[in-house]
Amino acid sequence: MAKFLDSLLGKGTPSSEMEYMELDLQSYESVGEEAPASMYVKIANIGDLKDTPRIKDEIYNGNIVIVDVSRLKMDKITYERVLKDLREVAADVNGDIVGLGEARYVVVTPMSVKISREKIGGGL
Repeated sequence: MAKFLDSLLGKGTPSSEMEYMELDLQSYESVGEEAPASMYVKIANIGDLKDTPRIKDEIYNGNIVIVDVSRLKMDKITYERVLKDLREVAADVNGDIVGLGEARYVVVTPMSVKISREKIGGGL
């Protein structure tokens, strides 16, 4: 868990896939009917400007989206445009936006959800 958080926050060196363990996610899934949540945390990969409308829709629908923008790093113009679009949607819904892991990930939140810039534990 510490390595994952360090990689998200841009600390340490990138780990190989061999260092991660597989999780049996079926043990976390509900067997019966469950009431829908009022908000979801969604994960998105973005490789092009055409991917932003779906991400924006999720935020307008009240969900938190963690966006992997690492594939955009090669094209600075598209990277800046996508970030501008995400900033605008966050402002539009009175949400929040923050970059993590040397701007490899961007977290965008909907209305009434703010992201604290204060880190918990781990020292400096």
